[in-house]
Amino acid sequence: MKSVLLTGTKKLELREVPKPEILHGKDVLLRPASVGVCGSDIHYFNEGRIGDQVITFPFSIGHECSAVVEKTGPEVKNLKPGDRVAVEPAISCGKCDQCLSGRRHTCRSLRFMGAPGQYDGCLSEYVIMPEENCFLLHGDMPLLTGALVEPLSIGAYAVKLAGSEKYKNVAILGSGPIGLSVLLALGKSPERKIFVTDKLNYRLEAARSLGAYWTGNPDEKDIIKEVGRVEPLQMDLVFECCGKQEALDQALDLLKPGAKLMIVGIPETDIIHFDVSKLRRKEITIQNVRRQNNSIPDAIRIAGENPRAAEMMITHVFNLEEAQKAFETVAGYKDGVIKAMIKLDR
Repeated sequence: MKSVLLTGTKKLELREVPKPEILHGKDVLLRPASVGVCGSDIHYFNEGRIGDQVITFPFSIGHECSAVVEKTGPEVKNLKPGDRVAVEPAISCGKCDQCLSGRRHTCRSLRFMGAPGQYDGCLSEYVIMPEENCFLLHGDMPLLTGALVEPLSIGAYAVKLAGSEKYKNVAILGSGPIGLSVLLALGKSPERKIFVTDKLNYRLEAARSLGAYWTGNPDEKDIIKEVGRVEPLQMDLVFECCGKQEALDQALDLLKPGAKLMIVGIPETDIIHFDVSKLRRKEITIQNVRRQNNSIPDAIRIAGENPRAAEMMITHVFNLEEAQKAFETVAGYKDGVIKAMIKLDR
């Protein structure tokens, strides 16, 4: 079968590799239909690592996908060939202290699709996943939209973890796919104002189209001053979704005393820092967000309730042979890209 492999920094190749086989009773053989290019994929593409996760070339890449069931193992009960699914890329053991306490996303033996030394990526004609990692899509949901479920699940989990229903003034710093996923997960409420920032104006336009109350470009205006004019008492909650130190700095200035900072973005460096005086005087709570936990059904619901989300977020579609171009487009923020998809179904 054909598979896209990262064979060096910023170099992808389409190669022939062995087709995976069902080895366990609950395995499902899938034909990926659409695969999203994620920011974490771009870290591997650009730098060959994320923190202590260092890749060895060649490397099988990709983890955001929708797929069609090709074949099922003998113990699979709820899926059949032809079913259309969204895929949860994190495979947990179900037995460790983390899994048993409801934290499958921090499983002690977690294997993540397209992560170094853990599990092959989904930019291939076929993949194997456990049945519990495959979630049926609504009958009329396009497979392109189904591939948005994984990033949407991160937004849904971040919002759930924040307990955001009690917060009236919320800021999202970074309106790429994850920032927009947080925006969609927050939903629309006349009682809540959502402020969104980004350095790319076309992404701010998408945020406004999807319900942002206020948007601003930090390269064009003083974000702290402008937000303060609209909301003098500052923000109850900030989601940092771009992984930039300057955004973390802005977050502390935007937050009111007693507020909460959710760190969703993946920083480009191993170490970030905070102005401890501001952090301490304001008594800011910091919560890191690790992927998602039990939020795939929420993400499928959000996608179904927001049909315009795919239209606004999926700006580019490539075929498997164009994977190099797809990654270069996302890595370089080219051509107004928000979310690039690679289609494998023909």
